[in-house]
Amino acid sequence: QGRLVESGGGLVQPGGSLRLSCAASGMVFSIRSMGWYRQAPGKQRELVGSISTGGSPTYVDSVKGRFTISRDNAKDTVYLQMNDLKPEDQAVYYCTAGGTPWWGQGTQVTVSS
Repeated sequence: QGRLVESGGGLVQPGGSLRLSCAASGMVFSIRSMGWYRQAPGKQRELVGSISTGGSPTYVDSVKGRFTISRDNAKDTVYLQMNDLKPEDQAVYYCTAGGTPWWGQGTQVTVSS
């Protein structure tokens, strides 16, 4: 059974930055696309972006130009660099591995002045 563990969440002011990590185990990481999702209070879980096995990222319009997804196959880890954070970005952030039912436990991102 695959395991995913997110980390790096915390409290930041609007305009600040944060880098999230998702460490994978129990799977062949290099053959999986990886996705980042988030869920804010009262809202459905929504896609933030994804990264292909070859390292090509894609993003939803609301985070384009501010967020960057990358991966390090040697470390079995995917990252979400978040810049110019807005209050609307506040949510629990989750990662998932493509083609699997596996999700991490989530990490809380709070954006507040």
